[in-house]
Amino acid sequence: MPVIRLITKRVEKPWGRHDLWPGFEAVPEGGAPIGEIWFQAPPEAGEGDPDLLIKYLFTSEKLSIQVHPDDADAVARGFERGKSEAWQILSAEPHATIGLGMTRPMTQEELRASALDGTIEDLLDWKAVKPGEFWYSPAGTVHAIGPGLVLIEIQQNVDLTYRLYDYSRPRELHLDDGVAVSNPVPYVAPFQPVDLAPGRRILAAEGKFVTERWTAPHQGRLAGTRERPLWLIPLAGSATAGDERIAPGGVWLVDSDAPFAADPGIDLLVAYPGGAVNEALLG
Repeated sequence: MPVIRLITKRVEKPWGRHDLWPGFEAVPEGGAPIGEIWFQAPPEAGEGDPDLLIKYLFTSEKLSIQVHPDDADAVARGFERGKSEAWQILSAEPHATIGLGMTRPMTQEELRASALDGTIEDLLDWKAVKPGEFWYSPAGTVHAIGPGLVLIEIQQNVDLTYRLYDYSRPRELHLDDGVAVSNPVPYVAPFQPVDLAPGRRILAAEGKFVTERWTAPHQGRLAGTRERPLWLIPLAGSATAGDERIAPGGVWLVDSDAPFAADPGIDLLVAYPGGAVNEALLG
């Protein structure tokens, strides 16, 4: 099965929303708010535990201030991998922000003290965001997502989050583990986007995965493999991958060589594991 349409899992969150995004059914009256929609391989696909996980996030309140460990710290704690992640902003209300990194370099002792007394909220660097932006957050970055956002999250596939502060919500915090894996310094983007070819831009690389954005019609073949599959995440327009017609609201996994044809108006995120760009990805 070279091209697989992933199935969705709706995840309730206290900071979620009832109105989601075109293509997703709204939450019925009286239902719990939905904060995340995960895209996972159907059981019959036999994909096991893939390297990446794709989510849509819908926020009405600030998410907790949190951090994720890198691969070494995660493995030392019994997990398969750490968690670096990236966010493609789809919708942002006026004054929407993402907290990313600290306003000044801090020691881990200072970070712990600020989490305990709540001043961490002011020490986090809240950055204004708008639709179309892409942000990459390496493991160890202290961060939080603000309200009024719809975004796509691309992450290493592990459910591993250490909450440092949660605005007095009655949820567990993980100060010991979280402070230990944090790099509490101002955020510096680890990669500047670069155009590899007309209509093919590299948004992030040299981390744990590569994210590309394709905005030009093309006919060719996709070079997916079992060891390095591709995740196709349409933002606008449509295309054909293998026997699948792809369009916004879905995510597809390509794990072998497959024919591909993108229509005019295509706007597509393509993600794959590993830090090196595959220049021959689209033949």
